[in-house]
Amino acid sequence: MMKVAGVQMDIEFADCKSNLEKMRTKVAETRSAGADLTVFPECTTTGYCYRSLEEAMAQAETLEGPSVKTVIEIASQYEMLIVFGFLEKEDDKIFNSLALIGPDGIRGSYRKVHLPFLGVDRFTTAGNCLTDVFDVGDAKIGMNICYDSSFPEAARSLAISGADIICLPTNWPPTSGLTADVIPNARALENHVFFMAINRVGSERGFEFIGKSKICDPRGSSLVFANHNSEEILYADINPSLARQKHLVSIPGEHEVHRMKDRQPATYHGITRPKS
Repeated sequence: MMKVAGVQMDIEFADCKSNLEKMRTKVAETRSAGADLTVFPECTTTGYCYRSLEEAMAQAETLEGPSVKTVIEIASQYEMLIVFGFLEKEDDKIFNSLALIGPDGIRGSYRKVHLPFLGVDRFTTAGNCLTDVFDVGDAKIGMNICYDSSFPEAARSLAISGADIICLPTNWPPTSGLTADVIPNARALENHVFFMAINRVGSERGFEFIGKSKICDPRGSSLVFANHNSEEILYADINPSLARQKHLVSIPGEHEVHRMKDRQPATYHGITRPKS
């Protein structure tokens, strides 16, 4: 069993120091509540509403930079697994990235693949991998970011790679209300995985964020739903091994489905056709 926590919080724009200190406070709280994994929103350390590549680049860091080092120190202090969002730089490019941090250091990272023409994503470079899953002992964790969830192939790729838990840090605006209501449940159900969609709240340069964070179980049910735009920490006790039981039997010999074996990949060739 694992206890997971999702931190629905406001974020200070372009103020990594303040955001990291807030993360430290929140992790102290989630550890006191017995959490093993704490997930923060997209762009946790930096904020999202940048107006140029140059402006965003000033806040971007490498995966070995000071923000990640600080989170490693927090994870070590509290014996915690942490997923958080940051702007990652590499040469003259930036990526909308996540890091999975454990008490012993970096366990994994992810660069957002699907980029809307919105906020900092107008200036970031798309990642190129949707198959990395990271073993953290009792669970295998996969990561997507926000708009990735609008493409079923993103979560499906992680499920095929063996993810038990898919973490989806987000910065959902008001136009994403219906997405927040239904997509996490759908992705959990169709892949038979635990799904953590953790959004931010507050406003940034006049842009509002809606909260509505949610943790879903492999049957697609909402374990907890912060259906509001205020700060909250969501908790759920989960058994990652349940996500591995893809053979679902309602009536033996009469009503059975298998979420992975019933796939027919040979018929899906249209999905991989190049974009016109």
